[in-house]
Amino acid sequence: MEGREGGSAAAGWGLAVGLAVTTAGLDQATKAAVRSTVTRGDRSDLALGLDLVHVQNTGIAFGLFARYSALLTALIMIALAVLLGYFALHASRRLLWVPTGLMLGGAAGNLIDRARLGAVTDFLDPPWWPAFNLADAAITVGVLALVAALDLAREHPA
Repeated sequence: MEGREGGSAAAGWGLAVGLAVTTAGLDQATKAAVRSTVTRGDRSDLALGLDLVHVQNTGIAFGLFARYSALLTALIMIALAVLLGYFALHASRRLLWVPTGLMLGGAAGNLIDRARLGAVTDFLDPPWWPAFNLADAAITVGVLALVAALDLAREHPA
C-alpha cells in the first residue's frame, strides 16, 4: 500500500533494515581489523592529525559513565525502542529510513561489542576529540539526519 508521505511502509522498513545491517557489518569489520592489527594503546598517524588507535571504551561517548554499563545498555535499548516506535508510525515518510537505519546499525554495532567484549572498540582519534568508531559516526550522522527530516516534515507537512 502506498503511503501518503512518499513511499510504502514496507519499502521504508526494508531500506532501514538493509542500511542497519550494512552499517553494523561495516562497523564490526573495521573493529575486527583494528583489534587484529593494532595493539591496544598504539597510535599511528593516518593523515592531518587523525590517528589510528586501539581503545576499549566501557562508557558512552567520551568514556562517560563507564561504571554504569548495564544501565547504559538498558537506556540504549529504550532509546532504540522509541526510535522503532516512531519509525513504525512514519515508515512511509520519505527518507526517514536513512537516519533510522544509521542509528539502528550504529547502536547494534556498539551493542555487539558490549555483549561480546564488555567494551566498545574505538579506533579513529582526531585532534581535540576523543576516539570513536564507525558506529559512533553513523549514530551522529543519523541523529543529525533525523533532526533535518523532522524539521523538513514540520515545514512541509504531508
